Amino acid sequence: MEARYKKLILGIVFDAVGMLSFSIPFLGEFSDVVWAPVSGFLISRMYKGSLGKIAGIVSFVEEFFPFTDVVPTFTLTWIYYYIIKKEN
Repeated sequence: MEARYKKLILGIVFDAVGMLSFSIPFLGEFSDVVWAPVSGFLISRMYKGSLGKIAGIVSFVEEFFPFTDVVPTFTLTWIYYYIIKKEN
């Protein structure tokens, strides 16, 4: 399997983990305090350079604030990187 598709699968899994907290009212929002920096770190490692840094900040902010968990940051970053920018 190509590395880019592995990133897509990992991204979908990480987005699902981020959305899990959305399914548990009140308690789930507290888990975002832990997941926000982890997701920022993971996405910055998956995508090097400026894109990784920007995506890390966006992912951290998106996970940190309540009720924004539905945004699939990892998947959107993959789409931007491999489809819009057309990186190999």
